[in-house]
Amino acid sequence: MIKIPFNKPARTGNELRYMEDAVARGKISGDGDYTRKCQKFLEKKFKCSKVLLTTSCTSAMEMAAILFDIQPGDEVIMPSYTFVSTANAFLLRGVKPVFVDIRPDTLNIDEGLIDKNITAKTKAVIPVHYAGVSCELDTILDICSKRGIYVLEDAAQGINSLYKNRYLGTVGDLGAFSFHETKNVISGEGGALLVNNERFRERAEIIWEKGTNRKKFFRGEVDKYTWIDIGSSYLMSDLLAAYLFAQLENLDKIQRKRKKIWDLYRQHLAELEEEGKLRLPAVPRNCVPNYHLFYILLPDRRRRDTLLRRLKEAGIHAVFHYVPLHTSPMGLKLGYRPGDLPRTESLSERVIRLPLFFDLSVGEAESIVSAVKREIDTAPSPA
Repeated sequence: MIKIPFNKPARTGNELRYMEDAVARGKISGDGDYTRKCQKFLEKKFKCSKVLLTTSCTSAMEMAAILFDIQPGDEVIMPSYTFVSTANAFLLRGVKPVFVDIRPDTLNIDEGLIDKNITAKTKAVIPVHYAGVSCELDTILDICSKRGIYVLEDAAQGINSLYKNRYLGTVGDLGAFSFHETKNVISGEGGALLVNNERFRERAEIIWEKGTNRKKFFRGEVDKYTWIDIGSSYLMSDLLAAYLFAQLENLDKIQRKRKKIWDLYRQHLAELEEEGKLRLPAVPRNCVPNYHLFYILLPDRRRRDTLLRRLKEAGIHAVFHYVPLHTSPMGLKLGYRPGDLPRTESLSERVIRLPLFFDLSVGEAESIVSAVKREIDTAPSPA
């Protein structure tokens, strides 16, 4: 029986009240009052000129692929150690993703491998900020700017994280957030596209509005709206935006609570790292994380799987992720093979994510730490 779940959706107080207010205002479809409140909040908080709420982070990245004018035969560089949406958004446009290996410290894309994977077909690079810790963006941007290549930050896990005092999602040409129920601030399902390159601002709005200039019509800039480009139904329901707005109002409070648990894990597991029994998350000096997740790395897959099983038996739901995209059935169809990205494959087999959510108590976190210590100390040595 699970006593401590891996995740529990956060509620900070006003979520249901705001949802009732959205209904009372008479509009719960997309682009309502709460959608605009959220977008203005995000634009002001992160100093971004244009933010569009979307149905998911996947949708935001699909919009990015359209804005980058991705065509069949183009190439997009990304890590294999990421969620499937990063690849799917571009695969839908006829692109074969070019997967590169990750760094052993942060588990982010290895910026030193990007340049050698660029070809004449490369249209974009997608740095994925794993665990809310930034990729080495200056190097990536320098490489891409010299080659005329776009950068989309997959900041699904990175809201409110910093890289050299710049918020993740606001540094590349475009950025994408996720508000899935497992993220720091949530709407159940949802996301946002951050438009940082002004050349994409007007078209992003059109794609967001199903390929129409409807927003211009409502602003009185045209006397009627019509279909002028490709697009889709990317607007988040205002009901979900109402829930999200209550979360955004408490963004810093939520992050402080997550940091408290994150610090507790790190402090109490440091001894095991010193003994070489596991490895804790690495945070480069120029990065400030948002404490989205806390992972540990075991020495090998067997010990990882054993610890996962024993934690489950103790009533603690810890998880692993990801199956590297290049070794998945779809990755194999694309021509990749096991062994192509050795660091990705090794690290992915050794990761455990510990429970970390807003309502997790200090007592529960201490119980998790105790269980990890107990199970690692009593685990048999590898054969």
